[in-house]
Amino acid sequence: SVFPLAAGVFSVRLLFERFIAKPCALHVGIQDSGPYQAQPNAILEKVFISVTKYPDEKRLEGLSKQLDWDVRKIQCWFRHRRNQDKPPTLTKFCESMWRFTFYLCIFCYGVRFLWSSPWFWDTRQCWHSYPYQPLTNGLYYYYIMELAFYWSLMFSQFTDIKRKDFLIMFVHHLATIGLITFSYINNMVRVGTLVMCLHDASDFLLEAAKLANYAKYQRLCDTLFVIFSAIFVVTRLGIYPFWILNTTLFESWEMIGPYPSWWLFNGLLLILQVLHVIWSYLIARIAFKALIRGKVSKDDRSDVESSSEEEDMTSSTKGPCGRSSSNGAGRVNGHMGGSYWLKSKVVGMGTSA
Repeated sequence: SVFPLAAGVFSVRLLFERFIAKPCALHVGIQDSGPYQAQPNAILEKVFISVTKYPDEKRLEGLSKQLDWDVRKIQCWFRHRRNQDKPPTLTKFCESMWRFTFYLCIFCYGVRFLWSSPWFWDTRQCWHSYPYQPLTNGLYYYYIMELAFYWSLMFSQFTDIKRKDFLIMFVHHLATIGLITFSYINNMVRVGTLVMCLHDASDFLLEAAKLANYAKYQRLCDTLFVIFSAIFVVTRLGIYPFWILNTTLFESWEMIGPYPSWWLFNGLLLILQVLHVIWSYLIARIAFKALIRGKVSKDDRSDVESSSEEEDMTSSTKGPCGRSSSNGAGRVNGHMGGSYWLKSKVVGMGTSA
């Protein structure tokens, strides 16, 4: 059963994050501490808990008169208080290092396995003798590990750092697990391995860029993000539709006809393509900002706010703001936001078949 294996993967992850990822994070200078703590204030805390975490200009002015504080100081307090509930950089680093390690290992395995597979070079081989195609040990291990990993992601999504794209990632994981399971049950494993490997090609680069960002290696972060963006767009908007969808939609129809599961299988694949377009748009926005600012800007899914966000909220306030956090956990300052982010995982079906 895949569930005991998924539980095993999750257990390995916990051990990996504690005994490998955490020491690595401390080695590169990430402190084992949370964001900067907001100054205790009963009035502001009551507003934060009971009314709003994002006060408008009118409320800010009212609080300013009540407390005899500058509006800017109150803005800073609310920002620090919001960041106070966010997980520290150390936690995010450990999560990303685990995903980076898995994606890199499974991608290397997939390339090694597919290099000697005939359907890697000729996609029409995916449908020869279908559905009577042998399931080799290498193919089975490839499938079961991918499926177990994504089941573990499904479970851990409710305990990991919450992102703004929680819903879209939940849909993505469901589509991924559905495709892997569906393709396995219907013995569409050949085309499934192509989809998995294709998606894994960019995932580890995304996590590597996040690791560099958390460690404040900005130039490395920017470089990795550019490489990731290029590979993501090429694989998800180029190779995926013209190589994968071409064989599942047209070559399969031509060789074996519209088999009963054809509609559902391709429907799931098309859902992934829609997600690819959405994530590509988000990536393009970040890349565009990078061209303007000269470096990768804050990711739209960032969990921790920068001081510039407060300035955008209320243009009438000016003046310096205090530091936002320790070890970069509470500020971005032009860096990529604390999580990309898109994982898409951007992972897709291979996130997988």
